[in-house]
Amino acid sequence: MDRRGLLRAVFRVVNRRIVVPGFQMGLGRIISNPITGKIMVLGIRGRKTGKIRYTPVSYARRDGKIYCYQGKETRGQWYLNILANPEVEVLLPQGRYSGRAEEIPEGTERLEAMRLLLQGSGISRSMYGFDPATVTDEVLAEKTLGIPVIGIRLD
Repeated sequence: MDRRGLLRAVFRVVNRRIVVPGFQMGLGRIISNPITGKIMVLGIRGRKTGKIRYTPVSYARRDGKIYCYQGKETRGQWYLNILANPEVEVLLPQGRYSGRAEEIPEGTERLEAMRLLLQGSGISRSMYGFDPATVTDEVLAEKTLGIPVIGIRLD
């Protein structure tokens, strides 16, 4: 197993055994912090099984929406499931909500959401090789081109 595969396996175990149960027990305020970044857990119906699956993702709030994004390298099952079943459960550090998700197209809203998402990513905030607080809109758009951003309106 290569380094990236090992890292993904470790994150999968931590997410399944610590992050998701912690949020379900109301400990989201401890898990989501300046070091780990702003984290929420999404409950999404599987497009094949119909079962609700829970996955932690980074999030940001802006103008009454909650945003999250799918990583650059892969298309995660949670992202594919949200496209098929946009009704989601949202576990934020402040509580549990339901909402409707939609993919945000390229443009100003997506760019502003991506900047906020990366700024709130804790120690991994510069993972794309720039500081999201100071990078120009042009560089931000270029470096994050094709990375899906999801917007969720809470019910």
